Amino acid sequence: MRIAILAHEQFPDRAKTAVGVLRYGQQDVVAVLDRDNAGTTVGDHIPDIDSEAPVVEGVHDAPDFDALVIGIAPIGGGFDESWRPDVTGAIERGADVVAGLHYFLEDDDEFARLADENGVELRDVRKPPEDLTVADGVARDLDAEIVLTVGTDCSTGKMTATLELVEAAREAGLDAGFVPTGQTGIMIADWGIPIDRTISDFTNGAVERMLVEKADEHDYLFVEGQGSITHPAYSAVTCGILHGAMPDHIVLCHEAGREAIHGYEDFAIPDPGEVVDLYLDLAENVAPTELLGGTLNTSHLTETEAGEALADYEESIGAPAIDPVRNDAATLIDQLE
Repeated sequence: MRIAILAHEQFPDRAKTAVGVLRYGQQDVVAVLDRDNAGTTVGDHIPDIDSEAPVVEGVHDAPDFDALVIGIAPIGGGFDESWRPDVTGAIERGADVVAGLHYFLEDDDEFARLADENGVELRDVRKPPEDLTVADGVARDLDAEIVLTVGTDCSTGKMTATLELVEAAREAGLDAGFVPTGQTGIMIADWGIPIDRTISDFTNGAVERMLVEKADEHDYLFVEGQGSITHPAYSAVTCGILHGAMPDHIVLCHEAGREAIHGYEDFAIPDPGEVVDLYLDLAENVAPTELLGGTLNTSHLTETEAGEALADYEESIGAPAIDPVRNDAATLIDQLE
């Protein structure tokens, strides 16, 4: 499938959905829409992604495509009205639109009418199943080893770490599966439940349901984490995933140099070692877990700086740590064997 990705004014640093789909998706990305960087290419911004797809001003400047993907996940999941011309333009060109917002495109009268007229699909991946229930507390009884990525904050690379761990596990000969819990992971894997959209009572059950569904298919299940247990806005979803997944192991994800919660700068991030202890203590009474290791986003650092940051991070958490993009995730997978 040929897709265009909308990432206006956020590409690449604040367009994690766009970058995730570019790095891990199976679709053919023909263009990125970003009015601030029009005239460049994807490779100009993300050298490790082998793509010469153009960055264009708007939908009408893009080559032919089958679907437009909203590649931005703003705080609160709202729809920016400045995107409307591109979404309507895509629909009028006969393309589907895929979004991971809390604002559902199919509930927008204009989009719904145009989609019907042009015979295209509006796919809101952040819409959970309607038949969710509370958890039964059975994840630890499943015949699969469960690894959960957790974070010191949002946007610390939990999805990236999870996918890199899955790939490394498979390369090591382990039967590994990916359990997506957020909009980007769902777009990449083409299945999953958006945990931050579930009713609070059903959050743990939604995670458990996915694990039960996949436990017979894989020996190892790697669950994509969300938010942070110390986040002033998103800690509820983090706790729900932790208790619903009942992981055997956790992997702590952090960004080098980040000292405050993104978007909530009055809230400091504790030392990563303290955050590890919080997760382990919180898991203890439900299903005791162990720290497998850590991942560190060092994309803004030189190789030398990254090495120093990783050494400091390992000392803080008392476990092996990697940058999953710069380094091979096998270092952490080796802890499982």
